[in-house]
Amino acid sequence: MEKSPYIIKQISVFSENRPGRLAAIAAALRDARINILAFSIAEADGFGVVRALVDRPDDAYRTLTELGFRVSFTDVIGVKMRDEPGGLSEIASVLGDAGINIEYAYAYSGKDAAVLILRVDQVEDAIQKILDHGGELLRLPGRS
Repeated sequence: MEKSPYIIKQISVFSENRPGRLAAIAAALRDARINILAFSIAEADGFGVVRALVDRPDDAYRTLTELGFRVSFTDVIGVKMRDEPGGLSEIASVLGDAGINIEYAYAYSGKDAAVLILRVDQVEDAIQKILDHGGELLRLPGRS
């Protein structure tokens, strides 16, 4: 079965939480001419996880693993939301009412719309519920 065009391949980079690690990741992606579209950083027990959406995830994976970073892929979705009070509430309610758990999320507000990046436990169901409720999902370049 072919993956939904709305599923986005996010990279997760695991690294010691110490000065210069983000700079090294960002420089490696810069040097490979890979554009970072969105990212978040989380910390746990002295280690950091950089989660990023990039324009060329396979190349980012190869570039970073060659430098010794531990990298994995995660399927996420990007939901356009109203950039005003209540925008997040609408999306969280649609998924919560459908019994879909949001494992983590991060967001950004761009020139066209606010976007919520979601890791959910039932990705295909989440896509369908959001579309059924008139929501709009991102498609990254290269996905039809």
